[in-house]
Amino acid sequence: MSQKFIKTKNMNSNNEKCYGKYYAKPVYDQKFIDTDKIAEFIQSQATLKRSDIKAAIDELGSAIKHFLELGQKVRLSGIGIFKVGFSSIGVTNPDDCTSSTITTRRVLFQPETERIVVGTNKGDEKVSQRYIKANSLVKDVVFEELHSNPTGSAATGNTPGNDPTDDHNPDNG
Repeated sequence: MSQKFIKTKNMNSNNEKCYGKYYAKPVYDQKFIDTDKIAEFIQSQATLKRSDIKAAIDELGSAIKHFLELGQKVRLSGIGIFKVGFSSIGVTNPDDCTSSTITTRRVLFQPETERIVVGTNKGDEKVSQRYIKANSLVKDVVFEELHSNPTGSAATGNTPGNDPTDDHNPDNG
């Protein structure tokens, strides 16, 4: 299996650097993989029963919520880190900056990464290495171009660069 993508043209004229360029945009299956499907998959890979796995996943959600409510970061080995993020209204007086100025709450996720050596330099009897960080969860993902968009949306609809939160926008890292 592979992650499917289509080519999209950036039509956002407010972003001169990206305007008119083509970008790969992910295409996702329309259905979500739910807890039952995850439990079935894990059962096929391990000696645990699906019902035990499902119960553990259900409890995992409760446990993550509990620790986030306590202001903790939660690190799941092989997956990544979950933490609370929020936005607030700016105020000029520090005494006015209270919990009532918090406007949105969200869970932030940072995938686990690993350092991979991409080059070695030898000089002056010293060895220095260059590294990149790879997201462990997606480092082996294979990509495949689709020549038609199975979602039915226009290929130039929400193109990279039009949405400041779009992680396909080159300006967003």
